Amino acid sequence: MEIQLIETEQDYNKAIKRIDEVFDARPGSQEAKELEVLSLLVNKYEEENFPIDEPDPIEYIKIRMEEMGLTASDLVPYMGNKGNVSKVLNRKRGLSIDMIRKLNKGLGFPLEVLIAEPKNLNTA
Repeated sequence: MEIQLIETEQDYNKAIKRIDEVFDARPGSQEAKELEVLSLLVNKYEEENFPIDEPDPIEYIKIRMEEMGLTASDLVPYMGNKGNVSKVLNRKRGLSIDMIRKLNKGLGFPLEVLIAEPKNLNTA
């Protein structure tokens, strides 16, 4: 396959099809090199045409709570008290710097997610 820039959805689909064809290429082979270049081109096209929204920190916390089997009470050490936990989870307030630090250090939640602006915060 002649490698070229991916500029249209048709180019994109063609590249995805070719990636599927050479996915199991032997390392060091021409097909493996082609796979690497196509993957880079597809990644660039996807970043430009299918941007991923910044994650919402409150939604992230809720998802991680479910995954980790945590309850709202389990967040008290990281958010100060039950009232704060309830307000954050119900979007009545955002996370404080102290909460962000504690959630990052104590539960390993990524700082870049926690510092994002929460969507649909109802502070009124």
